[in-house]
Amino acid sequence: MKNSKVSMESLKIDCQKVEHEILYFIQKIVEEAKAEGVVVGLSGGIDSSVVAVLCVKALGSGKVIGLLMPDSEITPTTDMEDAKNLSSKFGINTYTVSIDFITKAFLENIPMDIDRVALANIRARIRMALNYYFANIFNYLVVGTGDRSEYLIGYFTKYGDGGNDLLPIAHLYKTQVKQLGKYLGLPIKIIDKPSSPQLWKGHKAIDEIPTDYDVLDLILYTIFDLKMENGKIVSQLNINEKLIQDVHKRYKESMHKRSCPPTLKNRLNAHFK
Repeated sequence: MKNSKVSMESLKIDCQKVEHEILYFIQKIVEEAKAEGVVVGLSGGIDSSVVAVLCVKALGSGKVIGLLMPDSEITPTTDMEDAKNLSSKFGINTYTVSIDFITKAFLENIPMDIDRVALANIRARIRMALNYYFANIFNYLVVGTGDRSEYLIGYFTKYGDGGNDLLPIAHLYKTQVKQLGKYLGLPIKIIDKPSSPQLWKGHKAIDEIPTDYDVLDLILYTIFDLKMENGKIVSQLNINEKLIQDVHKRYKESMHKRSCPPTLKNRLNAHFK
C-alpha cells in the first residue's frame, strides 16, 4: 500500500466473505442471548435494508421483525414504500407505528421553546424505545443499522439509533455497505438513495457530514486503517487539510457516544496509572 495510490478500489471488499462473517456473527449473538429473533428498524435506506436482508439470511424470515416508524410530516412516502417492498420480497413480517402523536405528546409537556436538533433526537429515541418494546414482547434483540462511516464521526443519536444489541455492519464504510447491497440484490433505487436519518423535513446526511461518503470513507480509511499522518493524506487524496482536521475533531468529540458512561472509579484509576 505504501507505493500505491489510495482510491475507491482500496475499499473494495470480498462480499461473499463479508456476508459469511456477518451471518455467523448474527447467529452467534442471538444464540448466546437465548433470543428468539431480531427487530430491525426499517427506513427504506441502504443501511437498514442491508441489515434486514442479512438477518433474514442468518436466521430465517420468521425470526425477523421489520419495524416501520414514520412521522407523517417528515417521512417521504417513497421511503416507506421501499421498506415495505423490500420486506415483501424477503418475507419479513412488519409492523408500522407512526410516531407523530408520541412526538407531539413529548412537545406538549416540555415547558420551553422547541429546538430542532433536540426534537430530532427525541424522534430517534422514540424509535429506539419502540424497537425495544417489540423486542421485549417477542424475546428478540434489537439490531443496529449503523455503518462505520457514521459510527466513527458520531453521526448517530446517543440512545437513539445508537441504542441496540448488536451492530452487524459497523465495520463497513458506507461505500462498502453499498457494495454489499448490490451483492445481496437490493434494488438500485435503495442503493443509490441519498442517505438521510429523516429527523426533520428534507433532512439529508450530506448537509451535516463533512463531505460526501466517497471522500469521507477514504479519509477515514487513511486515518484509521492506514494510520497516515495529515500531510500524507493531503498528498494521497488531494484534499484540504481542514477537512481532515474536521474528521479528527468529530471523532474525538463523539467518543462518549461509542463508550460506556464514565465512572469516578475508572477516571481515578486511569489518572493514577
